[in-house]
Amino acid sequence: MKTSPPATVEREAPAVEAVESSSLTETVNKLRRRLVWTAVWGFLATNFLMFLRFFFPRALFEPSPVFRIGYPSDFSLGVDTRFQEQYRIWVVRTTDRLFVIYARCTHLGCTPMWSPTENKFKCPCHGSGFDMEGINFEGPAPRPMDRAKVELDAQGQIVVDVSRLYTSKEFNEPGAYIPV
Repeated sequence: MKTSPPATVEREAPAVEAVESSSLTETVNKLRRRLVWTAVWGFLATNFLMFLRFFFPRALFEPSPVFRIGYPSDFSLGVDTRFQEQYRIWVVRTTDRLFVIYARCTHLGCTPMWSPTENKFKCPCHGSGFDMEGINFEGPAPRPMDRAKVELDAQGQIVVDVSRLYTSKEFNEPGAYIPV
């Protein structure tokens, strides 16, 4: 028997192609596995970071509602607007009292402005007007502005607490003013 060489060559060619094809398939499978594992680890890492973020809540750090503004002798008769920007209050001293008005219009909550030439607080939003003691006399404001709790500490400084507000019915209660 005589074997034919071309038949052998024909048989070897598919084997080489099969080996090349299997190595190419293996390379593609490795790339797919790597891609899938990268996606899985990325997903787990993202969830782990979100889990860690849970321990750091988003909170607004506001200033304390209780603060000192100085001694009663630091304030002259009239309206003092030094603390309007920082604490949203006005300190008002009359002949017999010192009290703190919380600077919020009782209509919609805007911040009125003190007008010393007109001797009144004027709300820029809707035109409500309040006198020097915070009593409404014009515009849509339904009631006088609130007053913050004031008291003297052991050193004689004025302590203001804007978390406790007095309405117009409570203006003569202790804590709504300091007698001077």
